Amino acid sequence: MRKKIQSAPTIFYPESDGKPMAETDTHRKLMMDFILMLEDHFENDGDVYVSGNLFLYYEEGDPKKVISPDVFVVFGVDKKLRNTFQTWAEANTPDFVLEVASPKTFKNDMGHKKDLYASVLAVKEYYIYDPLGQIVPSFVGYRLVDGVYQEIDFVNERLPAKTLGLELGEHDGKLSLYNPNTSQWLQTPSEEVKEVRARAENAEARAQQEANARQNVEAELAKALAEVERLRAE
Repeated sequence: MRKKIQSAPTIFYPESDGKPMAETDTHRKLMMDFILMLEDHFENDGDVYVSGNLFLYYEEGDPKKVISPDVFVVFGVDKKLRNTFQTWAEANTPDFVLEVASPKTFKNDMGHKKDLYASVLAVKEYYIYDPLGQIVPSFVGYRLVDGVYQEIDFVNERLPAKTLGLELGEHDGKLSLYNPNTSQWLQTPSEEVKEVRARAENAEARAQQEANARQNVEAELAKALAEVERLRAE
């Protein structure tokens, strides 16, 4: 009797663990702001993928080999929506990672994750930031040199990110991104909306002022013409 040939079982790679995205609103907002700022900054680069809080699998066939960076950027892959990021399918790993830390996660951020990012994923630059200032150091960055992370020095109170061509630093009391080429801080979408709205309101106010000025001039001109006509009639 012939044995039935059975297909290999399909390996399931979960897309979520059911845990909340971040510990606090402050952590969540920072993560989202960074993802949106980076997406906007690299909008015209078709081979730059920006994501965060997404399961990243790094060993084919083993769903336990997974990590979920808070914010990460990968160069050299398609800019498309993904349910998970599988390094063997993408043939690439993150170049930049930011972990938004807390006292609860800091040990793992500085231990297991740091080792994994350096030795397995070869993440070129790794940053850890505590938005609530509860841990020391609250802001630190590492750059991969010959397979080992070396701490990045602050320049003008900012940490340069060579992979991004940007600098990370605190601006208006929160971590943000500075573009040294334009000497400007990147804006979040909400900040851009506020700025556009303010410009529109200023333009409307100027237009109203100009309209009022024209009306005053026209009124004065009409008054002067009327006086001329009166003098002619005398």
